[in-house]
Amino acid sequence: MVLDIWRKIKQRDFAPIYLLYGTEAYLINETKQLLLNEALNEEEKDFNFSVYDLEDTPIDVALEDAETFPFFGERKVIFLHNPAFLTAEKSKEKIEHNLVKFEAYLKEPAPYTVMVISAPYEKLDERKKITKELKRTAEVVEAKKLKEHELINWVKNRAKSSGIEFEPNAIEQLLALVGTNMFMITSEVDKLALYAADQKKIDVNLVEKLVSRSLEQNIFTLIEKVVQRKLDEALRIYYDLLKQNEEPIKILALLAGQFRLIYQVKELSRRGYGQQQIAGYLKTHPFRVKLALGQAGKFSDEELASIMEMLAEADYQMKTGGMNKSLLIEMVLFRLKK
Repeated sequence: MVLDIWRKIKQRDFAPIYLLYGTEAYLINETKQLLLNEALNEEEKDFNFSVYDLEDTPIDVALEDAETFPFFGERKVIFLHNPAFLTAEKSKEKIEHNLVKFEAYLKEPAPYTVMVISAPYEKLDERKKITKELKRTAEVVEAKKLKEHELINWVKNRAKSSGIEFEPNAIEQLLALVGTNMFMITSEVDKLALYAADQKKIDVNLVEKLVSRSLEQNIFTLIEKVVQRKLDEALRIYYDLLKQNEEPIKILALLAGQFRLIYQVKELSRRGYGQQQIAGYLKTHPFRVKLALGQAGKFSDEELASIMEMLAEADYQMKTGGMNKSLLIEMVLFRLKK
């Protein structure tokens, strides 16, 4: 759906109103940037582009701007941010919005204005009249977290736009190293595509060679090395993190978080929950659940309980200052090997 809308925008087939909502900031930002760059040239942006934060500006002000003819050129672009009145949440701001006037505008929008409403919320209140009317009249982009197969297709299409093809295993390795942050995924795909411009293909070796690991993914790899009883490699990763000035207390927190996820995934899987159900219950990405499921089978319940107790004790010692922080994690890693 998002790609279809982007295709129409690139063809300069603009809708008068766009509603972008959801928690995937990358999709919202990319759509806004694409609309702005396609609808206006650089000179027009100075005069025909406006941004309003509806947490501190009444929508009436934005509507007056929308109904005013462009200073020059054939259209203007207006971004409206944070329309909390579309949600069930009570607004903290004491801003009065004339929603009746907004409803009237939705029924008859200015033909020379592209209005982009950016709502970074997981859900909108579908019971509200204004929400129903907006979703009925606007071009809607639901910016939700992509599922694993959607992420894989996203990577394929991103590389394909540069004339590059990914080998299937290379995409899985990319996601395992980078995680599910789409800003990071896009940056790494573009870097790989640039490097592979001559051979037109990206394989696992190239991904291993070039892709930057996030701290979270380094922790995941560190745990994998512990599971495989490769303590020397686990320690090497840990020392590299220290050289990158990563705080031991943050590393410990991520270790504890990953083992907590493994424990929860293992328990929910035993109760018969599927990967998507577990992801929804734990409010995490399905791809993280898939990786945790792979690790869960390598620990018994007793081992996981013991590890979590050990990590909690290490956290206490670290926060009470009873021992050298970096040395404390080394001891934890040695004990994890047993």
